Amino acid sequence: MTAMLQPTTIDRYARCIEVSKRVRWDIDQDVIRGRQFDFGKTFIPAGLSGVDDLPFLSESDRRLYSHVQGRTYANMFGLVERFICAKILELSHEHFMGDQVALEALVRFSDEELKHQELFRRIEKMIARHMPWGYEFAPKPNDVARVVLGKSTWAVLGLTLHIELFTQAHYRQSIAPEQDLDPLYKDVLLYHWKEESQHAIMDELEWLREDARLNEAERDQAVTDLIELVAAVDGIIQAQAQADATYFQKMRPTYSEAQMAKVHQAFLDAYRWQFIVSGVQEPRFVQVLGQVISEDQGKRINAALAPLMA
Repeated sequence: MTAMLQPTTIDRYARCIEVSKRVRWDIDQDVIRGRQFDFGKTFIPAGLSGVDDLPFLSESDRRLYSHVQGRTYANMFGLVERFICAKILELSHEHFMGDQVALEALVRFSDEELKHQELFRRIEKMIARHMPWGYEFAPKPNDVARVVLGKSTWAVLGLTLHIELFTQAHYRQSIAPEQDLDPLYKDVLLYHWKEESQHAIMDELEWLREDARLNEAERDQAVTDLIELVAAVDGIIQAQAQADATYFQKMRPTYSEAQMAKVHQAFLDAYRWQFIVSGVQEPRFVQVLGQVISEDQGKRINAALAPLMA
């Protein structure tokens, strides 16, 4: 189906192209620049990691906790960008015989997401060389992508907008102001943020375009799909929190059982905040979601989120 776009919508795609050209970066020349990670520095700031809930950790163990989280944080972005890229490539087909500005914007979006996947694969290898053996990233990107892409396009775009908005919020609110982070890790998130900004605009445009095609029954099923996707994300988070707590305990076996239970809970709480709660509380996401759902559908979503928000 060829997409028919309004002039104002085309202008928004055109602005995304302009920004894409202006901020475009190279992994080696702009981000890594021959550097290595400094493990004497923190990767994830306390405002995101929840480390302040673990007052019994020594200063060096606070850094270790942040290194484990930083490794998972990067891997999670590599994971989600697998299905985001696939969905955007799929949607670009609808613009083949339509507006070529929108097509170029989505092709650039896909190209940037492929680059981000490569960046985070590189980061995992660089971190792995300097951390003890035993870390496990539980989810498999292709398996997750197949599950996500099996849901409605409406639900996938809603989840994608949520992800790309919280990426920006994390950088602006927690990462950019922090002065004591590892410079390379901070730059990875800076350059990622630069290109995610226009991606969120295109997510919104494509979500609204998809929503306009649905009838009430289709939209209600799409809301169910979105709720199921959030539950799937929480399942991934729970598995990874357990894996990361186990890895931390292997490296620091002197902590008591009660203390390690708190470490596990801190990982889980941090990941739920990072990958679910911070996004659904973003004002822009709340605003756009409110445009495309009914009051009853909103109640269904809020009921599903309530246990996670606690």
